[in-house]
Amino acid sequence: MSPLTLSRWQFAITAVYHFFFVPVTLGLSIFVALMETWYVKTGNEIYKKMAKYWGRLFLINFAMGVVTGIVMEFQFGLNWAEYSRFMGDVFGVPLAIEALLAFYLESTFLGVWTFGWKKLSPKLHAATIWLVAIGSNLSALWILIANSFMQEPVAYKIVNGKINLINFWKVATNPNIFYQFPHVLSAGITTAGFFVLGFSAYHLLKKSGDLEFFKKSFEWAYKYGLIGAILVIGFGHFQGVHTFKMQPMKMAAAEAIWETEKPAGLSLFAIIDEKNQKNIFDIKIPYMASLLAYNNPFAEVKGIKELQKEMEEKYGPGNYIPPVNISYWSFRLMVGLGFLMLLLGIIPFFYKSRGYENMPPIFLQVYKWSLFFPILACSFGWILTEMGRQPWIVYGLLKVQDAYSKNLSGGTVAFSLVAFTVIYALLIVAEVYLLIKYGLHAEPSEEVEEGY
Repeated sequence: MSPLTLSRWQFAITAVYHFFFVPVTLGLSIFVALMETWYVKTGNEIYKKMAKYWGRLFLINFAMGVVTGIVMEFQFGLNWAEYSRFMGDVFGVPLAIEALLAFYLESTFLGVWTFGWKKLSPKLHAATIWLVAIGSNLSALWILIANSFMQEPVAYKIVNGKINLINFWKVATNPNIFYQFPHVLSAGITTAGFFVLGFSAYHLLKKSGDLEFFKKSFEWAYKYGLIGAILVIGFGHFQGVHTFKMQPMKMAAAEAIWETEKPAGLSLFAIIDEKNQKNIFDIKIPYMASLLAYNNPFAEVKGIKELQKEMEEKYGPGNYIPPVNISYWSFRLMVGLGFLMLLLGIIPFFYKSRGYENMPPIFLQVYKWSLFFPILACSFGWILTEMGRQPWIVYGLLKVQDAYSKNLSGGTVAFSLVAFTVIYALLIVAEVYLLIKYGLHAEPSEEVEEGY
């Protein structure tokens, strides 16, 4: 393979690995902060125990997220030097703020929180975990501000083949961020809810450990996850509407709409022939794509072929069609898992009076494995976000084929690709081992040691 193809694979693999941990960190930091706040408010020791128990799993996940995230930043200079030269003036600012402000905030106070249980007053100690939660989500905000420029460039001028920043405030308030950040934040809440739900369901199913503790964790988790699922679906809809406006080719590919339709139906299942640019088989809900895209059931939705012609006229000859099968199925898997989690968040309401441990075993089995659902949904969402933008790395300004380091050899990238994949696989094994050790076999009734 060419250095470009290998570099794309390397970044994709490391990014997906990294994002396994990110949404858990975003949502679990808030969940732990809520548990400790409830302990301070009520004085009920079970909430202190919940903050410590789930906080320990948060620490494991946070450490893995840091390790995997550092590697990604080095790739901007090593594999994507042309991108860094072109985008450095814009891309470097939010990333620097993320490191100096958000990351230092969360990492510093995470240390204070971890070792300060017996050294700080309960209220002050609870404040430290809230600062961790704020820092974690501010970190995500600044990274998404950088990504939003790649999705929707604003406030720039190109000088000597490089982007120059004109107005930092406009970059920081990019219209795309008002849809992207709430969607990612609510995805994190959903992920954390089902993360806690999965481990709690395991113990309720096995009737192991402190059942009252896990019943309480289960109750908080499904409500927390349900709130996240409602929000992620709602914000996802508005982000989709915005994307139809700013990147119509991405959404046309996500719906596999080859020809312009007025009105356009929402595809439920399609067999797509990308080579011949047609759908061999397609089941649609009439009018629904037009309604979801423009809040008008009779609106016109441009097809891939028409958009390709428009982009050739605007940007010159070339193929501007992203991988349609990948975009289409990533979108459906993301949305399908989202609605499945919404349903799973509603079901426990009907069993509250009977006790969650008395739910049918098949339900608890589903909840046990449901901790993977939001992680997969997040991964599919990011695959759509990035693959659906192809061939652009910076939409309308820089193509992926022009962004990689031209002095790389295929052998060099192949070696680093294999090395990173193996190392990340070992980290996943370590993560799973630690989560199993402390999540499945630890007794929450035992006192958690100071500093864990």
